[in-house]
Amino acid sequence: MAFHLLSRSKSVGRRSSKYLEEALYERLFKDGGSEVSVRRQLNEFLKSRKRVFKWEVDLTLRKLRDRRLYLPALKLSETMTKRGVNKTASDQAIHLDLIGKAKGITAAENYFVDLPESYKNHLTYGALLNCYCKELMTEEAEALKEKMKELNLPLSSISYNSLMTLYAKTGHPERIPAIIQEMKLASVMLDSFSYNIWMRALATVDDISGVERVFDEFKRDGQVVSDWTTYSNLASVYVDAGLFEKAENALKELEKKNAHKDHAAFQFLITLYGRTGNLLELYRVWRSLRLAYPSTPNVSYLNMIQALVNLKDLPGAEKCFREWHSYCSTYDIRVANVLIGAFAKHNLLEKAQELKENARRRGAKPNAKTWEIFLDYYLRHDDFKSAVDCVANAVSTGKGDGQKWIPSPDVVKILMQHFEQEKDVDGAEGLLEILKKVLDTLGDDVLESLIRTYAAAGRTNPSLRRRLKMEEVEVSEASKKLLEEICVD
Repeated sequence: MAFHLLSRSKSVGRRSSKYLEEALYERLFKDGGSEVSVRRQLNEFLKSRKRVFKWEVDLTLRKLRDRRLYLPALKLSETMTKRGVNKTASDQAIHLDLIGKAKGITAAENYFVDLPESYKNHLTYGALLNCYCKELMTEEAEALKEKMKELNLPLSSISYNSLMTLYAKTGHPERIPAIIQEMKLASVMLDSFSYNIWMRALATVDDISGVERVFDEFKRDGQVVSDWTTYSNLASVYVDAGLFEKAENALKELEKKNAHKDHAAFQFLITLYGRTGNLLELYRVWRSLRLAYPSTPNVSYLNMIQALVNLKDLPGAEKCFREWHSYCSTYDIRVANVLIGAFAKHNLLEKAQELKENARRRGAKPNAKTWEIFLDYYLRHDDFKSAVDCVANAVSTGKGDGQKWIPSPDVVKILMQHFEQEKDVDGAEGLLEILKKVLDTLGDDVLESLIRTYAAAGRTNPSLRRRLKMEEVEVSEASKKLLEEICVD
């Protein structure tokens, strides 16, 4: 390791005008590391035709993957290949993984098929297996696993962990213990993630004593590096089971393991102490976080305010929000939404609206979640006109943000029932115009309600049958009879 670091420092020292003046990863992340700034810096580097050392590329790719910046990472990897950088089998596996995450599973499969046979080893097979697991493609993942066994290709702990995650996400936690036994028989070392997902699988079937046996095995396993994540997992299991005293004991151990003041560990402590209902411990952890991170990130305030709201400490949540509001460099509408939601839930509409407008003045436009909060309030108070306005705003905002927002079927049903009762055809048609912007089809329940609304109002509409045909909706016999009255010239 010392020789590697020494040779790397010598390489950096030998930089000439052909090379970047600074390490590639430092250049890409120097403007804060947002995807926009990373892409801009990457494009400038690629246009410059400057050279970089392979270790820089490898390290940069790892950092980009850690931040889930898959498209820039793939672009860098592809460009380096075009410029003659030789890829090892490990590099090919990373590239395949990036293709899967950036372009989809079909592109990853095609890349694997086109690889030279010499590169089709346990690394690239494992990368494709992980892609299948990520896409929850159980049959394909299991078939590829069997293929690897036929070829005598070993599975790594990463591949086994991916399979277990697949089973957990697809509702088959009972299959996870068998994977653990397979790992042991194959002499594949369990890592921290393996133990965590094993514990979670047992917790899913309410086997808390089994969780504790696995945790004891984890502590006895001298090959696994113990960190705070397993204690956070154990605490979460206890909280879910309502065993708050055991949960808090696990959280104390978590804090002991968090010697380096990991920011993520603090987030778990805040969330889990909040769920145990221990307000004193929650505030104590918050003070520790503020000392460790004087420039406290928005996400910390978000989690703390949410925890205080959940514990019904609204004055504490407001105080924490004011502190954030005074010092934040970037106004995050998600933080405001937590308090807006709390105000709306407690029928403090004026305070919720004031907070929304204050956010707007700070340059943070309401997002779809903001409008959803107000929608819920107005529905609870039978203010249907305002509720429809919120639906329209949420749909429009969601489309503008590139994140389609669709009201729940229950919300649509409540609104349509209201229009039906009020014989309000125009109101119903207005809602459907909004829904058409985000729904491929309105569905039979919605359109049958519309038919009943027309009938109740005594209104006719000769084009209604044509609309039903275009929507490919087959209505009930009762609705067909109503249509005979409605669809007259």
